[in-house]
Amino acid sequence: MNAGIPAAARELTDRLGPDAVATSGPLYDRTRRVWNGAVTNRPALVVHARGTADVQAAVRAARDHGLPLSVRGGGHDWLGRGVRDGALVIDLAGMRRVEVDAQAAVATVDGGATAADLIGAASPHGLSAVTGTVGAVGVAGLTLGGGYGLLNGRFGLALDNLLAADVVLADGRAVTADADHEAELFWAIRGGGGNFGVVTSMRHRLHRADPILAGTIFYPLPQAAAVLDRLNEVLSAAPDELTVAIAMLTGPGGAPGLGLLPAWSGDPAPGEAHIDRLRRLGSPAFAKVGPTTYSDLLHANDEQGETIGHHVACRTRSVPHLTPDTVSALVKAAATFTSPLSRVLCGQFHGAAARVPVESTAFGLRRNHIMATIISWWPPGDAEPHQTWADAVSEALARDALPGGYPNGLSPDDTTQIADAYGPNATRLRAAKTRYDPSNTFTATPLP
Repeated sequence: MNAGIPAAARELTDRLGPDAVATSGPLYDRTRRVWNGAVTNRPALVVHARGTADVQAAVRAARDHGLPLSVRGGGHDWLGRGVRDGALVIDLAGMRRVEVDAQAAVATVDGGATAADLIGAASPHGLSAVTGTVGAVGVAGLTLGGGYGLLNGRFGLALDNLLAADVVLADGRAVTADADHEAELFWAIRGGGGNFGVVTSMRHRLHRADPILAGTIFYPLPQAAAVLDRLNEVLSAAPDELTVAIAMLTGPGGAPGLGLLPAWSGDPAPGEAHIDRLRRLGSPAFAKVGPTTYSDLLHANDEQGETIGHHVACRTRSVPHLTPDTVSALVKAAATFTSPLSRVLCGQFHGAAARVPVESTAFGLRRNHIMATIISWWPPGDAEPHQTWADAVSEALARDALPGGYPNGLSPDDTTQIADAYGPNATRLRAAKTRYDPSNTFTATPLP
């Protein structure tokens, strides 16, 4: 046992109160439990932060007592890096406030807020935000790593809509990073992940996008190859208002197939024609697409995708488009599922997201592409066949993949992909890491 743990626990209990610090018990167990049930890490102690001062106290205690540190936001990192073994964990679940300035179309978002918290606060004002597709995911982790979602074509990545962030650095100082203050830190956190400090608050640009046309068009697996081949033309000509996610998954009847998940965020009239084109790529088993709100869309995805306690292994590859080898790999992935929960989710990157100069943020890939997340997902049990399936799909997609991969999905073992994950920004990003966190206190996502 690290000799600093009892001293840090006493110090933080005296400063923050007994309800804010836990080394065991129900609150401790609830904090260390994350989306991926395969993660069984046991932190040394957990600090339930209620504001910036609590975060500063925890960071300083970890530094002074020689404890590793991690930060738990939404708990959706599949590797469980937010709840490191033997670490002091700062739990931001008590910091989920969202305030909306409707006139300025800006949301101020606490560091522990989820996508559902943000969208729920913005929706009553007729506003929306760029998030991922699942409401339970933490806004900070998603944004700092990139933030693929169904509004990327029109409004860019989540990180492209970050206006400012309040950050507690490794020495315990609290700073504000934006275009005019700590500009290099602001550059680094937009794509460099949570490797530079604890984001306690963010300002996000909001947009008027509701209602959107969204839903699912599901094709049986025998049609998948032909539909994906035809889809290439649709994606290459897609206007900013149309973003189409692709999902190889098990359908409602228990058979695997191809799901197209379009979102049209512009004038509904031309949007109907684009959606109809997607319906006519084959003979869908079902097609349910219509007007909805972004809030309802997130809620529906949460209902379909939140199987807490099951085990998860993820891989990620980015491909330039749906090449014949990529199509073959996706179809084979669905045909060889080792669990009906497993899936391959592909996000379309185009439009506004692709027009941002690559040097403007630390995010390293600004050309049109499709980002595939391979999710092997199974009830507790033998992991080997499921991990083998994920590795096989990743290797098959690697044939035509672009260098690197989405940092939010990479593990420390993905050394080849990590080396290229930040593209031309790697050297500058390493320099920023040395400047702001020379002791490598924060290790949220892998850096080259």
